[in-house]
Amino acid sequence: MTTEQKSETSLVLSYLGLRKAIGIIGISLPFVLVIGKRIMDGPGMLPSISGYYYTTMRNVFVGSLFAIGVFLLSYRGPERKDDVAGNLACLFAIGVAIFPIMPDGGTARLSLVVGYLHLAFAILLFLTLAYFSLFLFRKTDATKEMTARKRHRNAIYLTCGITILGSIILLLIYLLFLRYIVPYKLEPIFWLESFAIFAFGVSWLTKGEAILKDHETD
Repeated sequence: MTTEQKSETSLVLSYLGLRKAIGIIGISLPFVLVIGKRIMDGPGMLPSISGYYYTTMRNVFVGSLFAIGVFLLSYRGPERKDDVAGNLACLFAIGVAIFPIMPDGGTARLSLVVGYLHLAFAILLFLTLAYFSLFLFRKTDATKEMTARKRHRNAIYLTCGITILGSIILLLIYLLFLRYIVPYKLEPIFWLESFAIFAFGVSWLTKGEAILKDHETD
């Protein structure tokens, strides 16, 4: 193997490792927050993932979002739109971290503004992540024949993208129309956010070839 081939192989492995790291953080975040809060602060699930900002798990929540943001900023795809999507997702992830959700009972004007910024950044982040799954990840090199595993991976990307979009749509429907109808103790916001984050993680793990790996990257 030539030096150039070794360098190219190392670069591919770095990209795959980057994708896997993003996926692992996405899949583990809801579990880590819930379990960590239970150990540190006592039992009881919060109504949203963002609500863990106001627990001893704040650093984990903020740190995970910054890590995802930095990984996405470092991500480079085959086309310009991959890079733009990664840069935007980085901006939105950091926005979610630095503009926390409005605390329960918060009514101050500044709290409302920050809370709305948090919601806007969160929605934009999820939409960008859905775009990765639905469009960018499903592309195939036109010079290569699509393998059976690539078709299966595309099915996973499609499922994950639809799950992310569906979760966001249901979340908005709940906030706008069902907030005072659906029992709050069911924690619909937390579960919808968790479904979206888990789907995001699965999609990136698949892209990192931790799932349905081919003998060659396609």
